[in-house]
Amino acid sequence: MSAGEALAGPDGVLRCPWALSTEDYITYHDDEWGRPVHGDDALYERLSLEAFQSGLSWITILRRRTGFRSAFAGFRIAEVAAFTDTDRERLLADAGIIRNRAKVDATLANARVLAGWAPGDLDELIWSHAPDPAGRPAPKTLTDVPAVTPESTALSKALKKRGLRFVGPTTAYALMQACGLVDDHLATCVARRA
Repeated sequence: MSAGEALAGPDGVLRCPWALSTEDYITYHDDEWGRPVHGDDALYERLSLEAFQSGLSWITILRRRTGFRSAFAGFRIAEVAAFTDTDRERLLADAGIIRNRAKVDATLANARVLAGWAPGDLDELIWSHAPDPAGRPAPKTLTDVPAVTPESTALSKALKKRGLRFVGPTTAYALMQACGLVDDHLATCVARRA
């Protein structure tokens, strides 16, 4: 067996190896990661969480997701866009989230930008960058999974052009993976789409 191939989990089922370190990861891997996500608020949440994850382990974000949702009004764009300086200070003091000033400010600024978009615009923009699945063979090992693609670079540029922050090509690709624009479950992984 090569390094990075799908491995048997505690239940004997083959999964992507990154998913096996904690029960939280197994649940996230099996039930969410790589499944299509639609809706402006849902995509804003994922975009925000991927930005907060930058430079950190995803498990750090995953375990604080409930705190993030509570702190950011369920990531409802219209509500977050109306946050005041008092809300910003509350967020920077909230131990239930990552208290990174640049990331908090970007999340608030992004909500304000998105509040001016027509309903469905964020969903349409993100999904317009989904590559043709027929042109993407199923990865056999983790080394076959890129960190950045031409599509994620184009998505990053499109989001930045429209005023969004903390949306580099790597963050954009992580969003594409998490939201099902690409299926990077390994070829032998139980969660791989048929």
